[in-house]
Amino acid sequence: MKMSPSLLSLRDGRPWMTNVALCLFGVGLLVLTRQFVTQLHHFTIGFSGCSGWSAILYIASIIVVLTQPSDRATFWIVIGFAIAFRLITLFADPFLSTDIYRYVWDGIVQHAHISPYRYVPGDPALSFLRAPNQHIFDHINRRDYAHTIYPPIAQMIYWIATLLSPTILAMKTVMFGFECLTVGALLALLKKLRRSPVQILLYAWCPLLVWEIGGAGHIDAAVFAFVTLALLFRYREQPVLTGLFLGLAVMTKFYPLVLLPAVYKRRDWKMPATLITVCGLSYLPYLSVGKLVFGFLFGYTREEGIDSGARFFLLDWAQTLRGLEHIPLVLYLIFCAAVLGGISLWAWSRASKEHTRDLTPHEVQSPALLRAAMLLAFAMMLLFSPHYPWYIVWLIPLFTLVPNLPLLAYLMSFFYLFTTSLADPGPKMFLLNEMLYGTAVLAFLLSLALRRWPALTASFYLREAEQNMKLEQLD
Repeated sequence: MKMSPSLLSLRDGRPWMTNVALCLFGVGLLVLTRQFVTQLHHFTIGFSGCSGWSAILYIASIIVVLTQPSDRATFWIVIGFAIAFRLITLFADPFLSTDIYRYVWDGIVQHAHISPYRYVPGDPALSFLRAPNQHIFDHINRRDYAHTIYPPIAQMIYWIATLLSPTILAMKTVMFGFECLTVGALLALLKKLRRSPVQILLYAWCPLLVWEIGGAGHIDAAVFAFVTLALLFRYREQPVLTGLFLGLAVMTKFYPLVLLPAVYKRRDWKMPATLITVCGLSYLPYLSVGKLVFGFLFGYTREEGIDSGARFFLLDWAQTLRGLEHIPLVLYLIFCAAVLGGISLWAWSRASKEHTRDLTPHEVQSPALLRAAMLLAFAMMLLFSPHYPWYIVWLIPLFTLVPNLPLLAYLMSFFYLFTTSLADPGPKMFLLNEMLYGTAVLAFLLSLALRRWPALTASFYLREAEQNMKLEQLD
């Protein structure tokens, strides 16, 4: 297909122009990151101002990376700014979430040779730990009634982090280490997929990650590090390591189990056997507390409205339609199972039979197993409508590997909307979700329309990125 002059001018750039543009966007994101960590005490543009402008600069950076030529300097510009963003947040106290204080407390309790599942933090049995760690204890949420909710591998990570130092800084540093693992795994996958390494910007510059991992230090950093490693070893057709890292992800937070159909390979018993073994062995050190090993899990489902259905936006929205006012929760759960089951069947029929060594050049760039993983994770988030931004950060590595407009719209809309006054349970939250899901639907329709213009499809960008990488290798 012959491209129009306007499209030719879009591609008629030079690597130095790309580098200048990224430096400008990077400086802008750096200023906004600094503004983010000072906003609580020095109000200027508000959190929504920081998130909104950060999202705009991030999207602009993505467009530059996916459409313009690059060189070796481009990669180091991307990495340099990514590190700078995180250094700004690393030394700042978390304030949008206090979950990290529970992480540190659970590690402290374990170093006292007490199971973190046995007592709530406010229990008198742990009073001897308070004075040396008063700052940590004072910031723990639900400390008087909620046992810890985190699975065994998460607890082991807390133990390791507090072995270094029982501080917020040590915990955030460990999470930064998991981000480094993620970047390494993503770069290895991008190389396998014959894409330019500068596409790592989609992960490394994402402001949602900078806020929720760099700023709040959420354990989800470990989750997507393990998930990305599982995808890498599945792509390399190493079933034991695939099962190992997927098992570690599941035992850090349970939800990555939804990816099992994507990474399963037909007639492979080693991967699921390893997964089951990891899950079983990880619980062994904590079984002395009996059913308390599940902690606040069941209390959390009640508190968040999961068991009543109040949590699920799509169910709430359906109940506003005539004739569906009394649709039961069980019917919605059946619908969720059908959607995830349908994607799983597709994954089993395509991804499970996929031999990465025999893929065509087009399939190498977008193998079924990665698309299946992205669809399963994205569908799960849409169906269960989380209310906290850190619940969706595990989608960002998948977005890096499978760039698409609907997922980008969902991520950035979520990031922005949950910093506005609409992020308040009740009617405002319903309106927020209408805007969030509406944006994702519009982005999906737009992506379908853009497919009719071949020069703007993902395959075009991937083909151009491959050519850039080959040129870099020749330099």
